[in-house]
Amino acid sequence: MKKEKIVLASGTFDLLHLEHVKYLEEAKKAGGKNAKLIVIVTRDSTAEKRKGERPVIPEDQRRALVEALEVVDEAVLGYEEADIGGVIEKVKPDVIALGYDESEMEREVRRIIAERGLDIQVVKVGKFGRDELNSSSKIKRKIIESWK
Repeated sequence: MKKEKIVLASGTFDLLHLEHVKYLEEAKKAGGKNAKLIVIVTRDSTAEKRKGERPVIPEDQRRALVEALEVVDEAVLGYEEADIGGVIEKVKPDVIALGYDESEMEREVRRIIAERGLDIQVVKVGKFGRDELNSSSKIKRKIIESWK
């Protein structure tokens, strides 16, 4: 019997929305039949460093929400230092699925894979549907605008 492939996906997943679900579904498909999807949920402190603000939903709740999705086999909080190399070492994925807008992360992941001589497939997952509400930032803006 063929070993199940482990697919690694990651994100902040603040204000969980359909684009998140589609991303995770496509990530799991990239591993083929019987793939196991492990999702790294960005820590509040890491999100604040990257985006300049803390997520609306606390990290423990975001992790629990992501793990509750049927497509997700396991969701864990990332390292405080946002160490993708450490995550790759710990999870040992066969596939790393990145979002359509993660070019910087893709370069970093490919560099680590090459340096360490790892056999890991990197896939970019496309964008889905209309642009109107496909990110937590856009949802926040729409909420603010509707309250004016």
